[in-house]
Amino acid sequence: MSAVADAFSRLQELETEVIAISVDSQFVHKIWFEEELSKMVPAVPFPLASDAGGHIGRLYGVYDEASGVDIRGRFLIDPDGVVQAMEVMTPPVGRSMVETIRQIQAFQHVRAAKGAEVCPAGWRPGKPTLRPGPDLVGKVWKVWKPGDE
Repeated sequence: MSAVADAFSRLQELETEVIAISVDSQFVHKIWFEEELSKMVPAVPFPLASDAGGHIGRLYGVYDEASGVDIRGRFLIDPDGVVQAMEVMTPPVGRSMVETIRQIQAFQHVRAAKGAEVCPAGWRPGKPTLRPGPDLVGKVWKVWKPGDE
């Protein structure tokens, strides 16, 4: 949560909306911020929503019935409400905001290109994209190689 809060200004530049959801109540969120998060970031500039009962977690397939918690996940949802990417991680390994931002930029690029371009593995803004079509079939190796990222 602190990493997302720290990267929030960059997410705003990308016109990305952030909502954090957990099964914890608003009271637990408040104490958690006061006792821990506030020591890492001055504020959490996005909503922390409560998913008491795991209803939202169930919809996204991240609610753990046995423990009664939502497993940590990240969902990139496009302006049409379609989930374009998801990442679900167990607590021992944290997520990468650098990768999250890269994926947002790639999905935004593809959307702006109306599907005429695709972003290969590791693509970053300013790097070459691929133009899907019959001319590319069997010839991707001529225009992109692993490591070109």
